[in-house]
Amino acid sequence: MRRLFTGFIFIVFCFQAFSQDPDSLQIKKIFDEALTSKVAYENLKYLCKNTAGRICGTSQSLAAVEYAKKIMQAMGLDTLYLQEMMVPHWIRGEKETGGCTSMLTGAKYIFNICALGYSVGTGKNGITAEVIEVKNFDELKNLGEKKVKGKIVFFNRAADQTQINTFRAYGGAADQRMWGAIEAAKLGAVAVVIRSLTLADDENPHTGVMHYKDSIVKIPAVAIATKHADQLSDLLRKDASLKFYIKTTCSQLDDVKSYNVIGEIRGSEKQDEIITVGGHLDAWDNGGEGAHDDGCGCMQAVDVLRIFKATGTKPKRTIRAVLFMDEEMAQRGGKKYAEAAKEKNEKHIIAIESDVGCLSPHGFSIDAAPELVDKFLQFTKIFEPYGLYEFFKGYGGVDIYPLKQNGVPVVGLVVENQRYFDYHHSPSDVFENVNRREMQMGSGALAGLIYLIDKYGF
Repeated sequence: MRRLFTGFIFIVFCFQAFSQDPDSLQIKKIFDEALTSKVAYENLKYLCKNTAGRICGTSQSLAAVEYAKKIMQAMGLDTLYLQEMMVPHWIRGEKETGGCTSMLTGAKYIFNICALGYSVGTGKNGITAEVIEVKNFDELKNLGEKKVKGKIVFFNRAADQTQINTFRAYGGAADQRMWGAIEAAKLGAVAVVIRSLTLADDENPHTGVMHYKDSIVKIPAVAIATKHADQLSDLLRKDASLKFYIKTTCSQLDDVKSYNVIGEIRGSEKQDEIITVGGHLDAWDNGGEGAHDDGCGCMQAVDVLRIFKATGTKPKRTIRAVLFMDEEMAQRGGKKYAEAAKEKNEKHIIAIESDVGCLSPHGFSIDAAPELVDKFLQFTKIFEPYGLYEFFKGYGGVDIYPLKQNGVPVVGLVVENQRYFDYHHSPSDVFENVNRREMQMGSGALAGLIYLIDKYGF
């Protein structure tokens, strides 16, 4: 027991000695401010409860733009403006209906489905057809047109539960959602049903964007909840003549005007050097509130500026928060921002994105040249007391990827990811599923990293 006590005292002494370092003291000050504040959390609550369904092109998305502008205006930032662009305007329409009737027993089943983004509708009478189940595109092609024509293709490949990193599991199953309607339409299918891209076993259909080719007929595409996908698969094994009914009223309208929301604290010494931090303001419209994806990232980006002001931290470089529009559909917000930066010859030294949910932060991934990665890894030690220990070369983010193409180093916040795809693109992505402390730890992590990059350059 005495040895344990002595060891504990030694650890405390080492931590205290470490914390006397000026950078460590400042990082602690930043985290203290983040963890004792409720501002970002309350801002997120308002965003979720008052602008739910803010997919780009909607009145809700414009309300979110106005709200974001309002909260940044109240902060007294040095610069605040809206960056205009044209965005897609896809309408979900009425709540989707789906189900099937067994030709053997006459039993009827109702399934939870939702249309995928960009999907065409079925028409007012819906579509009823036999179902054919496949796991991948190779299985579909092997069936051939003779077996597929006139039927609904059911893509039922589950996300790989053995993947520790759930983003890899998601990516490994995403092709069926993205391109399934194209491949099925080539063989004469009349619609596709896609197993939701989640590792959760639930009754929530998870939406997401899909794509068409102009040269191939456009057929309706819907996602089905994982529990109902399993049920449908079981029914098909007993009754291959099962008929599925789908009704969706979604439609694609003309592009409309929308905006990125941009606010900044100008640098005191190197005003022309910009550090960008952001998330995306748009969110899906199938019953959720866009809390984890990505209202949280937006409010964390704004909170970075608030933390700098609250702690009296005066950056040498310009710190800019960007709330991107249209990440979910066509990524025009990120593209517009990078295009404007190039036209203005702006000097971005780094761009950071938070778009992986409001869960406990573990570190950062960086997409940059090897020498910059090595420099980045030197920040690791200072964050270890806060549970941030994953610093590695990896992906930055969707909205900042166009900046990366301009030669800007990009960084993504890394969080505990096991629960993220329970919420992602689903009706359960609501404010109540966000933990304030986890969210504020993310704010502190972002602000701390930006403080170090601003101080030492990149």
